[in-house]
Amino acid sequence: MTQVLVLYYSRHGATEAMARAIATGVEKQQAEAILRTVPAVSSVADAHTTQAIPDSGPPFVSADDLKHCDALALGSPTRFGNMAAPLKYFLDNTTNSWINGDLSGKPAAVFTSTGSLHGGQESTLLSMMLPLLHHGMLISGLPYSNPELMQTHTGGTPYGPSHLAGSNADLPLSKEEETLCVAMGERLAQLAQRLTQ
Repeated sequence: MTQVLVLYYSRHGATEAMARAIATGVEKQQAEAILRTVPAVSSVADAHTTQAIPDSGPPFVSADDLKHCDALALGSPTRFGNMAAPLKYFLDNTTNSWINGDLSGKPAAVFTSTGSLHGGQESTLLSMMLPLLHHGMLISGLPYSNPELMQTHTGGTPYGPSHLAGSNADLPLSKEEETLCVAMGERLAQLAQRLTQ
């Protein structure tokens, strides 16, 4: 069965909600969605303080998850127009996967959540694409055949799904945002299935 790795970092739950909607889309295509997260980065530079396994939710991602997936959806909240440090830290340590070509030729997509409408959604998505391009991945966005891209008043971009979480990070996914997340999951699964036939 085609496996799509849905890898994300989420501080307040909005990016996780997007990841779960993307997973729904993956599963609508009879593919398996593998949900994974990354640990927070310690503010103490000389101490490793993160537990080995999260208290709740999906397990932390491993190099084997990257090696064995057929596609990757990568998600992060926006931090000053860029991906969050925990996800960047993880990607910065994927040199062995890069050397081995574990992700090369596989389709990928990116998604993000912001506190404000113009809080850097598109620049975050673009910044997340860069390491994936270095890994040789095939980046997929959302085509305008998804009418929600023209109807949304919150998140949603052709570069990938996005979400307006609000200044308190408590806004649920809008109907359009959720639909676009599901559509991205379906699209990614379809691309992976075509490439692995």
